[in-house]
Amino acid sequence: MVSAIQLHEVGAPHVLSLTRTDESQPGPGEVWLEHDAIGVNYLDVNQRNGAVRIPLPSGLGLEGAGRVRAVGAGVGNVQVGDHVAYAAGPLGAYASARLYPAERLVKLPSGLSSEDAAALLFKGITAHYLLHSTYPVGPGSSILLYGVAGGVGAIMAQWAKHLGARVIGVVSRASSVEKAQALGCDDVLVFDPHTLASDVARLTDGQKVDVVYDGIGRLSFDASLDSLRPRGLLVSFGASSGVPDAVDVATLNSKGSLFLTRPSLAAHTASTAEYQGRAQAVIAAAQAGIISPRIWGRYALADAGAAHADLEAGRSSGAIILTP
Repeated sequence: MVSAIQLHEVGAPHVLSLTRTDESQPGPGEVWLEHDAIGVNYLDVNQRNGAVRIPLPSGLGLEGAGRVRAVGAGVGNVQVGDHVAYAAGPLGAYASARLYPAERLVKLPSGLSSEDAAALLFKGITAHYLLHSTYPVGPGSSILLYGVAGGVGAIMAQWAKHLGARVIGVVSRASSVEKAQALGCDDVLVFDPHTLASDVARLTDGQKVDVVYDGIGRLSFDASLDSLRPRGLLVSFGASSGVPDAVDVATLNSKGSLFLTRPSLAAHTASTAEYQGRAQAVIAAAQAGIISPRIWGRYALADAGAAHADLEAGRSSGAIILTP
């Protein structure tokens, strides 16, 4: 039997229910995959609470790692027994085992465990496209990065420093300042929407930053705009405080001809080639010690609701994984 989390209605963490189903035989292009570890991401929370709409009823989760147990017709890139991971749809990672498209599986090197892969791949691919495609960060770049103590932020801080950027990190509480400094941040601010922009101006001698990576959303949006230099870029890629309100385009003009984008992982992994390329870049960066998975909490699959509650309440400080 297979254990799986199902979502029949949106709401608080208690709407996640554990169900039992039979195993399935993989069809053409599919594999049957048994999970060792499952990644929990804030997108999962937003899908569960209705901030991001998905058809219901549905499974949940976009990231997992484990072993291939059966392959369908036409599968040639993986075989039974391969150690693999993935970080994209279709939904359904919150399960002890599942069917999954073979072409979207990523083979894992011997030195990377399933737990580390489940804590790293989705967040690492997000960091990769944000730092390499949305805004090409390099020597001399100055960035403002929210959520440095979280899963995505920790990876981005490490990678941005490796690329040569000046990183001003933002954390939610004073107890996270030392962690952010250990990740390589040049300066760390405790978030206050009323003082953030002036603090950034002070730290940069009035120049402000080239790019703001804002995963907070509504609460931080105005402060993020005011932290940018003329022609700077606001990358709004998360919404832990809610989706930002609509923007009058004249505002972007009046604040210095600013740029604004709302990117998604799906748009940056739409083709198998791009997805695999970014995944391999993440694995290579982990092997080189540029980035590292930081697991804050491990929960049984049946306790997915508790994992969501801790993530949503801001109690976590690093990646969260589920174990079947």
